Amino acid sequence: MVNPIFIAGPCVIESAEVLDEVAQELQRLKEKYKIEIYFKASFDKANRTSIHSYRGPGLERGLQMLADVKEKYGLPLLTDIHESYQARPAGEVVDALQIPAFLCRQTDLLVAASETGKPVNIKKAQFLSGDDMKYPVEKCRESGAVDVWLTERGNIYGYNNLAVDFRNIADMKRYTERVIMDCTHSVQRPGAAGGKTGGNREFVPAMALAAKAFGANGYFFEIHPDPEKALSDGPNMLYLSDFESVVKSLL
Repeated sequence: MVNPIFIAGPCVIESAEVLDEVAQELQRLKEKYKIEIYFKASFDKANRTSIHSYRGPGLERGLQMLADVKEKYGLPLLTDIHESYQARPAGEVVDALQIPAFLCRQTDLLVAASETGKPVNIKKAQFLSGDDMKYPVEKCRESGAVDVWLTERGNIYGYNNLAVDFRNIADMKRYTERVIMDCTHSVQRPGAAGGKTGGNREFVPAMALAAKAFGANGYFFEIHPDPEKALSDGPNMLYLSDFESVVKSLL
């Protein structure tokens, strides 16, 4: 049986103060519940709805800020990459690399991530089935990846809406031991908030429990001290103060 992991943090790096506040709480929960928690934040969000949306501090500054979190709090790090050239420098700092859902078929990106030797977490595209993820896994393993994870994050359901078919979790477990539920992106309403993404965070705890029932052994949450003021994905993010109760429910 694979022990569950938790991946949590703000969507994008906003400031050192937000990173510190979130990391302190994750460190506390790690010690209290003896669980494996990865700190996640993006140095660049290249897939924002609008060209005017905040993207982050960029590769060099963002990786330094993540390295500071690791040094201060001892948490393993996960971040996403959008272009192949980002894999090597990111892999020198973080402990796992994430492939965004829309990019999960990009062969060069998967190969570059795999060549770092770090675990590669591939998010299932909103337009693919769980069975379709066999092929991204093959690309990574044949490129040298030792550890490949898959993440469920819902499927396109009409316009500006997602729905989760939890059977995808069982389907993806045929191809890798580690299948993660993205409990916050799965409640998004993409592009549905006037040039930015909306969402329904009230459904996040139930998404997590349903995923557990279907055999997920990892849980991804975007969390923030004040989601209403977050610079990305605020409507679907959990309040930092609510995160412990969700963790407890899953344990």
